[in-house]
Amino acid sequence: MKRFITLIAAAFALVACATSSAPQQPAAGALEVAPLQYTMRTLPNGLRVYAMPDANTANVSVQVWYDVGSVDDPEGRSGFAHLFEHIMFKSTRNMPEQFFDRLTEDVGGFNNASTYDDFTNYYEVVPANHLQRVLWAEADRMGSLVVNEESFDSERDVVKEELRQRVLASPYGPLFYMYLNQANYSVHPYGRPGIGSIEDLDAATVEDVRAFHATYYRPDNAVLVVAGNFDQAQLDAWVDEYFGDIARPNRPIPRDYPTEPVRTQPREYTVYQPNVPLPAVMISYPQPESTSPDLPALYVLDAILSNGDSSRLYQSLVYQQQIAAQVFTNLEATQDPGAYSIFAILSEGQTAEAGQAALAAEIARLRDAPVTQAELDEAKNEIVTSTIQGRETAYGRAFELADSVIRYGDAAYADRLLAAIQATTAADVQRVARSILNEQRRVVVRYLPAQEGATGDTITTAPTIQARSLTIPQSEIPTFTLAAEGEREQPPAAGTPVNARIPQTAQRTLANGLRVIVAPNRSLPLVSADFRIASGASADPSNRAGLASVTADLLNKGTTTRSATEIARAVESLGAQIGATAGPDSSAVSLQTRADRAGDAFAIYADVIRNPTFAGEELERSRQQFLDGLQVALSEPGSIAGMAMSRAIYGNAPYGAVTSPTSLAAITRDDAASYHATYWRPDNAVLVISGDVSAEDGFALAERYFGDWPRPSAALPARPDASAHAAPARTIVVDLPDTGQAAVAMGLRGVARTDADYFPLLVANNVLGGGYSARLNTEIRIRRGLSYGASSSLSARLAPGPIVASAQTRNDAAVQVYELMRAEIDRIGDTPTPEAELTARKAVLIGSFGRSVETTSGVAGQISALALYGLPPESLGSYVSDITNVTAEQARAAAARYFDPNRADVVVVGDAQHFYDGLRRVRRNAERIPVDQLNLDSETLR
Repeated sequence: MKRFITLIAAAFALVACATSSAPQQPAAGALEVAPLQYTMRTLPNGLRVYAMPDANTANVSVQVWYDVGSVDDPEGRSGFAHLFEHIMFKSTRNMPEQFFDRLTEDVGGFNNASTYDDFTNYYEVVPANHLQRVLWAEADRMGSLVVNEESFDSERDVVKEELRQRVLASPYGPLFYMYLNQANYSVHPYGRPGIGSIEDLDAATVEDVRAFHATYYRPDNAVLVVAGNFDQAQLDAWVDEYFGDIARPNRPIPRDYPTEPVRTQPREYTVYQPNVPLPAVMISYPQPESTSPDLPALYVLDAILSNGDSSRLYQSLVYQQQIAAQVFTNLEATQDPGAYSIFAILSEGQTAEAGQAALAAEIARLRDAPVTQAELDEAKNEIVTSTIQGRETAYGRAFELADSVIRYGDAAYADRLLAAIQATTAADVQRVARSILNEQRRVVVRYLPAQEGATGDTITTAPTIQARSLTIPQSEIPTFTLAAEGEREQPPAAGTPVNARIPQTAQRTLANGLRVIVAPNRSLPLVSADFRIASGASADPSNRAGLASVTADLLNKGTTTRSATEIARAVESLGAQIGATAGPDSSAVSLQTRADRAGDAFAIYADVIRNPTFAGEELERSRQQFLDGLQVALSEPGSIAGMAMSRAIYGNAPYGAVTSPTSLAAITRDDAASYHATYWRPDNAVLVISGDVSAEDGFALAERYFGDWPRPSAALPARPDASAHAAPARTIVVDLPDTGQAAVAMGLRGVARTDADYFPLLVANNVLGGGYSARLNTEIRIRRGLSYGASSSLSARLAPGPIVASAQTRNDAAVQVYELMRAEIDRIGDTPTPEAELTARKAVLIGSFGRSVETTSGVAGQISALALYGLPPESLGSYVSDITNVTAEQARAAAARYFDPNRADVVVVGDAQHFYDGLRRVRRNAERIPVDQLNLDSETLR
């Protein structure tokens, strides 16, 4: 499913995939980025094949992009392209259901797909020796997809649950997924929500699906991109063998789209929705098509407006006026003219009208005066760095190339974009602002909490939207069935494994006690750093839950020599990123920067770690942002379930503390300063530096910027006893009326990261719920269509961390999902896992680990986490054997010790009128707490 806007993200990631209509040279002094390297050929059937070999990785990414998206949903079938995306993972002539996952996830890779307005992409990353098998599978589903009533009904149910989860159970889902499209178009099919509607999904038929596949899923409407470790000649032979004989239909691909009339006057709507915690406002403007020469300047404009803490929107609405909790934009280049949208989620007590006025003022500033040279340089640096980071992996390079081919019709556009962006001037930005941000063409949606007696405006798909019907003759629609087992073509055997490359490390300890580890990787001009202290939320005082997080948040909000705004501008002008977080056991500050800016970036990095001032006004800003975020979380079933589960498992113990309005209100400036002075010290920390830096240069950076930081004379306080926990198992129902879904969770205590049972339990958990093919998702989603996804997690912590199984489902299915969850938890410790299943689930863990160390930031994070647990960086090299050596009996025995459903806490959050009585019949201790009476400060939650 296409990743739409979510409130969880502070802003949309800027995707560097637009381009000008002609090549441009980068501005003088701009960083020269190596262009994407690829070869291209076209098969006789029209399939375009791009190859991007790279011997420095152990993986390959295979991506097939089809030039068909939500814009092509048939008349009366909104959401159809997305529904079809799901069905592509079902059967083919030679692959039964879930076989595609056996070839990808079960060998340590992953697969997924996304539906956009204009295209649908399918992508996999697998160990390089499985390339031939994935090519075989992609060709099989392109040429012989099986569509039958059973698979169709199952996936339609799953898509309905996705719609309920993303739209109906999310406070801002209707605004982002429905109203954005519906309010901006009256004729063009972009005006229909890509996720569809329950009614249109119910109206779809098997015949529709077959006709859609025959119309659009054909080799001359697809692009195949392969990136990673492979031999070019061998790839060519495999592609010819598997894709070459797929027939090219003798009929044109429908490409007739209506032209959206030019909007001549503004539109404004006010809507009311239940469970909306804070008002929101959206302002949209028509944007040009993807091949417009104005797109590079629009990307620069968008970065200036919304990228980072120094952006105009953040500085004005969030930082200075403090009227918005979040501000962000949506810029997606579309093949036909689209909609550029600007959003604000207002702070508590603020109105949508105030947010609209503040957004309008910033929009007018862009039109009325040129941006500064500093803003221009900062935006360009951010975009260049983001592009380099995307090219760190085979997946990222393949995605960027395929996107350029499909969205813009030219693989070279990806590189021409960077030149066009780096050549953009302030005059270009102002010209584009005046052209696009036209007040006579704007659409405004004010999105408000439901009020008794308030009706507001109705936003629906316009009846004048012009969508085409599927007109392919029935005689040209092939029907495939799964061949008998003895008649199926078998996938080719896997090749010789290619070992993952884990960078060598060097380490030393500075005189002040700071441990420094350097992991060089010179493949791209990027440097990452991770500074981690061995203190986190578990060290919060009992009445100050959230103190570690607030302290971390304030690190880059002002030092003795720089203000918060100066820090943001300095970091972002370098194209760098500094972020701080606090977890249960540790707090960390991360840095990503271009290698040519490493010295300047480290100067700021060390300053925010060592010299924060915790100014009172910054604390109040941070506190309000945390409160606004908490208010949003308390309207989402999944978030509420997570908070309630922490209390259920751990009670008032350190791991049970939950940040609340009361605890946030109690935190003072002196609290944050004291936490920093007590725990943020060199002898309680590790600094990991990875990327384009030698070991000696890394140590020199550490010594220069951290070597003179004195070790405090006072001893470190003893670590809190995080092993404490609550006693009896509870069943907690949080009643959230009118929400579109229920969140169901079961929780247990696991083991510490250094416990001998950790790896056996990690493997057992992965059998239970560690991926798409794991048991929970198989039973709840794949076989019954009750959820968009079901999973379980085992948290690695210094003391025994939580094991939590979770899923979201429609309210009336909550009890059924609980019973399925309980049965699988009960089963996991009864009998040893079959060897084939165990091997597959181990491969998932190993593959995920391998991908995590493909990037400089991933390596830094992994090594610093190991240091927290007292483990050497060499443990990265033993991870694969640690997983591989777990036996079926060891996994079963660990599961038997820890996976006991009778000891599990159960939390269900949803519209309780639909499930509470049923849950009481199977969990007699169920207690019901209205959401407005939920007390996060109490162990009882009352």
